[in-house]
Amino acid sequence: MQIQSRALPQSVSLRRSIQGFAPASDDSHPMLVFAVVVLLALFAIVQIDLHSAQLQAIGLLGQASTGLDPVFVSP
Repeated sequence: MQIQSRALPQSVSLRRSIQGFAPASDDSHPMLVFAVVVLLALFAIVQIDLHSAQLQAIGLLGQASTGLDPVFVSP
């Protein structure tokens, strides 16, 4: 005799109930898409700033303390 898990039927039921709340159209408002892109970009910037030491240690981020190359600085 096998013991059946109740997780799968419950997850299917939950998914169907959530899909009932979704609107019928598949179009997203352009401002919503723009807001999501901006928020994701800000999140990426914050994460890079928070983990800059680790990224420099593994070579994915350049040394910020070196500054500009003297060749590119005007006299």
